[in-house]
Amino acid sequence: MSDDENDPQAAWHAWHEHRVAIVSAPYGPLALIGTHWLADYPEGRIPAVPGRWRTTGAGVALTAAPGDSLQLDGEPFTGDAELAADEGPPSRSRLTAGDMRLVVIRREGEWAVRVFDPGSEARRAFGGIEATPYDPAFVLPGRFTPYGEQRTVQVDNVDGQARGLGLGGELAFRFGGVEHTLQVAVDEDDGSLWAVFGDATGGRSSYRFRFLKPGVPGEDGSVTVDLNRSLLPPCAFADHFICPFPPPGNTLPFEVAAGERRLKGALATGI
Repeated sequence: MSDDENDPQAAWHAWHEHRVAIVSAPYGPLALIGTHWLADYPEGRIPAVPGRWRTTGAGVALTAAPGDSLQLDGEPFTGDAELAADEGPPSRSRLTAGDMRLVVIRREGEWAVRVFDPGSEARRAFGGIEATPYDPAFVLPGRFTPYGEQRTVQVDNVDGQARGLGLGGELAFRFGGVEHTLQVAVDEDDGSLWAVFGDATGGRSSYRFRFLKPGVPGEDGSVTVDLNRSLLPPCAFADHFICPFPPPGNTLPFEVAAGERRLKGALATGI
């Protein structure tokens, strides 16, 4: 067993350093400079994005001319290609234009192209993530209770659009002698839990909402709720992400003075 596994505080520091490294990576969240919905460009030309783009019944059709200087799968590309949504990280995107990575995404049947640029202003200006030091008082035993069937609720996203958020159950835990619950999504691949939550610090000393990923519950539903590992959502790093706001009932009535709080240097208004 490693020293970090024996020392929760050391493990938290390692987690925090890993998070900073991921966020500040050349094609991490800070590098996103645009999310372009193809429905907004019926003529197929996206400003500052090479190629001609259009949706098809199966995905996205791209036409590239020699002057577009695009590469597909590491090779210079001209002509036509049909693309599905990218499943991997932006750093392994099939499409590149110079140092930029072009990532095809799909949300509720709508297609878009995301552009990641390692020279983005946000990445150059990044000074770190403000996070509260580890506090064992925020490590809480929890229990996951699945719903009988998957539920979808409409929630507002940071771009002003309402979209469906899939929820698989409730996560219950006690804090300050009171039981609280969060509605959580369940990852289809590994069964891990994910929550979007607000709290009494949101928009004041923390970003307006945060994410929590407690991991995979045991067979009896038991899972540790470690609020020290509360995460800033991707939209805290770049305006072009479309993060969902917390669903109804997911705003905790107490201060979660733990975990990632906001970008260093951010105003107290929470963005």
